[in-house]
Amino acid sequence: MTGNGTGDTEALREEIRRTRVELGETMEALAAKADVKKRLKSSADQARERVREQAAVTVARVRAQAGLHQQGPGRQGPAPFIALAAGAVAAAVVLMIIRGRRA
Repeated sequence: MTGNGTGDTEALREEIRRTRVELGETMEALAAKADVKKRLKSSADQARERVREQAAVTVARVRAQAGLHQQGPGRQGPAPFIALAAGAVAAAVVLMIIRGRRA
């Protein structure tokens, strides 16, 4: 121990600074968890992105199948209707997710 107690005082001040930093980080984490609106928006954004990715995969799959089902130069068969139906289903799913998040 030093004669005038300066070392102990500085160590105590440093410990108080560290404690304040840790407390600040803890408060930020708690505030982020308490922000329900922000968490719901983030969740909706993630769901919307997953739906977009799945829609893109479905459209690519339908387009690939449409290329295999062409029936001559003037006739394409049901492939355009299948692609249209897949797009409509994807749009309906996105709308249901968005409306469900708002309710």
